[in-house]
Amino acid sequence: MLDLPFEPPIQKIEHPLFLEKNIEVSIKRDDLIHPFVSGNKWRKLKYVFRFAQETNIKHLISFGGAYSNHLLALACAGAMCGFKTSAFVRGEEVKNHMLFLCKIWGMELHFVSREAYRNKRKLFDDKFSEDKTTMFIDEGGRGELAMKGCEEILDSMDQDFTHAICAVGTGTTLAGIAKRAAELNMNAEGICVLKGAELIDNDVKQLAPDLHNWNIHHNFHRGGYAKTDEELMEFIKTIASSTGILLDQVYTGKMMMAVFELAKQDYFKPKSKLLLVHTGGLLGLLSQ
Repeated sequence: MLDLPFEPPIQKIEHPLFLEKNIEVSIKRDDLIHPFVSGNKWRKLKYVFRFAQETNIKHLISFGGAYSNHLLALACAGAMCGFKTSAFVRGEEVKNHMLFLCKIWGMELHFVSREAYRNKRKLFDDKFSEDKTTMFIDEGGRGELAMKGCEEILDSMDQDFTHAICAVGTGTTLAGIAKRAAELNMNAEGICVLKGAELIDNDVKQLAPDLHNWNIHHNFHRGGYAKTDEELMEFIKTIASSTGILLDQVYTGKMMMAVFELAKQDYFKPKSKLLLVHTGGLLGLLSQ
């Protein structure tokens, strides 16, 4: 069973800007959950694994790019819990530290063209549909079971917050946070890391219908998914050296940078209390 090993701490972030704007900023350190199955990856897989165990699934199949934190987490967690794992990897065959670790944990990799990758269900059906002990897991782990795990990010808090903020890739983490945040009278704010991905709003609406306490900011992607620049990397270094908190350049760095910019713009009212969610994925830093 993939059970949370401990409740991650909440760390306050001190900065002159936050004092000036009279807001409090803290971060939920889900990156500390596990070195490889960290952050929202553990949360997303928790109920997927539970369902697989209850239904006698033996083989988990998913999808991702060559630097996918989701595939790395699935490979590691699968080995921990006794599942066979396979992945369809988008693009030409490459070698890197992420895929190397996936192989070490026994994951079978199938490299497919970007065109074929667009139809993930067909890829799964063509290769695995006759094996009833296999399970389709969407890219990034997205889905209702993953959302259920992400709801628990806001559990066990000993203080009140006005906002919960996370990076957005598929929208599943934000949907889970928004659902629990509504019960706690909090707003949920998502920082989208993809360019031109406004349709993600519809995905969140499907997962969390009838909720109106969330918003996605689409202008902090800094050029698009996995795009980075010198200013972002300098910002990540500054946060690391002043707080000890490592951020990655794909998700959490952009999320944190957006919070600073929104604070400068007076987006948050005075006396707001922000809870940022560290969604892990720090091995992405090694791709620099």
